[in-house]
Amino acid sequence: MKMKNIPWASPHYWGNEERYVVDALQSSWISGGAYVERLEEDFARYCDVPYAIAASNGTTALHMAYLALDIRPGDEVIVPGFGFMAAANIALHVGAKPVFSEVDADSWCMTAHDIERCITPKTKAIVPIHTYGNVCDMVPIMELADSRGLRVVEDAAEAIGSKYMGRMAGTIAPLGVFSFHATKTITTGEGGAVVTSSLELSDRMRLFRSHGMAARRYWHEVAGHNFRLTNIQAAIGCAQLEQIDAISKERDRVYKTYTKLLQNTLGVRFQYYSNKVDPVVWAVAIVLDAFAFPQGRDAVIEQLKQMGIETRPGFCSANTMHHIYGNMQLPVCEHLSEQVISLPSGPTLTEEEIEYVCASFKSCKK
Repeated sequence: MKMKNIPWASPHYWGNEERYVVDALQSSWISGGAYVERLEEDFARYCDVPYAIAASNGTTALHMAYLALDIRPGDEVIVPGFGFMAAANIALHVGAKPVFSEVDADSWCMTAHDIERCITPKTKAIVPIHTYGNVCDMVPIMELADSRGLRVVEDAAEAIGSKYMGRMAGTIAPLGVFSFHATKTITTGEGGAVVTSSLELSDRMRLFRSHGMAARRYWHEVAGHNFRLTNIQAAIGCAQLEQIDAISKERDRVYKTYTKLLQNTLGVRFQYYSNKVDPVVWAVAIVLDAFAFPQGRDAVIEQLKQMGIETRPGFCSANTMHHIYGNMQLPVCEHLSEQVISLPSGPTLTEEEIEYVCASFKSCKK
């Protein structure tokens, strides 16, 4: 029997969101304000780093990070060919060239081996993307970067709360970027942040965030941008962050229920998490075997839609968007792009809803 529509993700308010937003409105501080400062302090504490710099979204957070590292025209930035392409697009916006690495076929993350093959004399930075809440194997990546004098920016937009060898995703490299988009583990509607242990990088990002102005009003130290998060948005984020442990626990429940119901299903392969990684799974995603689903992944998405279930395809591989990135061969990335399907993954999904999704999905097998 068809259930009500089950969205791929939907925001949920866990506690003090409304109260804090009303307080922000009544304070008259609706642009900057106390909640922005509180969110930065609370998020830095949660990540166990000295500094967090809030931004209007995860993409502008990446832009701040690139500017702080002085990535310029002619530089090359190595990014994975499978993942959300914000890191590649911002490279283009600062005049740099994104160079795409392959990813591991099981974890769907870039590795030091993949990266090393992409390094040239023009390489300036490496941006590992912690896709779907997984975490790249960062120790060899950092060792490679250090040996070549390269900077690393972790794109942890999808990995809030995930840990690698006991450390929070986004805190292993000098800079870690997060997203607080409506679908993310915690949300401010739109929003993001960069975390760092470097006071110099923190100060530089704050300068670029607010028009390049520091102590002297209307005096531009650098040609800055407006990357600021509003006080109202930050108020939502503060309330969300208060409940991060509960949210993470519910996401773990959702993931474990899916694996229990689907892990022995022929033609289905889950993303692999190494024993170094303690993930907070942002999106439950699986690879479909073409023999078990000969109609193709996109047809399965449409079949589930007819049953009231919203799903998402895997990220488009960089080599399929040659109109932007040029021509290249990325067979692993392209395979994942064609065969990955992401199931409804919100932390408020009930066991009954997950069972319905799994039963409906299994009915699509030929």
